[in-house]
Amino acid sequence: MANLTLVQAINLALIQEMERDDRVMILGEDVGPNGGVFRVTEGLHKRFGEHRVVDTPLAESGIIGTAVGLAMGGLRPIAEIQFEGFLGPAYDQICTHAARMRTRTRSALTVPLVIRVPVGGGIHAPELHSDSPEAIYTHNPGLKVVMPSSPRDAKGLLLSAIRDPDPVIFFEPKRIYRAFREEVPEDEYTVPIGEARVVRKGSELTMISWGASVIQCMNAIEASGRDIELIDLRTIAPFDMETVSASVRRTGRAIVVHEAPLSCGLGSEIASRIMEECFLHLEAPVQRVTGFDTIMPYYKLELEYLPDADRIGKAINEIVAY
Repeated sequence: MANLTLVQAINLALIQEMERDDRVMILGEDVGPNGGVFRVTEGLHKRFGEHRVVDTPLAESGIIGTAVGLAMGGLRPIAEIQFEGFLGPAYDQICTHAARMRTRTRSALTVPLVIRVPVGGGIHAPELHSDSPEAIYTHNPGLKVVMPSSPRDAKGLLLSAIRDPDPVIFFEPKRIYRAFREEVPEDEYTVPIGEARVVRKGSELTMISWGASVIQCMNAIEASGRDIELIDLRTIAPFDMETVSASVRRTGRAIVVHEAPLSCGLGSEIASRIMEECFLHLEAPVQRVTGFDTIMPYYKLELEYLPDADRIGKAINEIVAY
């Protein structure tokens, strides 16, 4: 076991998979000698060489377009996009080509591609550096979307993503890149894509979250003193409705927490599915604690925008009292 941060766990996963499979390569802006904007790929250029760790121009459409072609040609590329706000220029390549290639060619061609993307707020970054656009990509069939909340899960999920035969967007919550450490197995292991993790058991209500918001949920639960079950989805496309449904049927109450704006966020889909599958078991309406329906503000108001333990705590009190 090694005591690692999220950044270190991802770096270890990349090293192990590149050593195991010489088809795996990395491309992106400053991923080479510089080690990436957050130093996630630090040391990989020296270890594996310029043909497997490739610096690219500042052109996200070119990065993903090239990666799609490499994947169709038999390699397993890992493309790094520096910030989630820069995914926009690559939307066509991701959703028109990577996501559809298997269907378009009747499985004659697949795109085993991982797109690594730092995501979310909390680091006082400027515009287009702090958004949470995961719902956009969960709405596109053909893509898997992953967002871990811990170093252990990050390593196991990334290994699963690299080995997946289809494209995976791997969102990395930058707020917790170096926020804490966790014991992570040094040997290879995988965490299945599409399988949620029950972080803690409880009987009073079910709380569902993913990414950095899981930490805020834990803080709120500890402050409340209540017996609350916390589910970390880990994979948000496809998400593990079976685990969510089983929990809500037991507790009778549900709160969904995420950083993205309220309207049409993934929380809306989860709430709808809970209503469809668990309606007769509910003791109160499903609540959502989310970002607001505004552009992510600059750093002085950033923490007012993000769900925190206080806002989550108010939702806990309201739903329990219902």
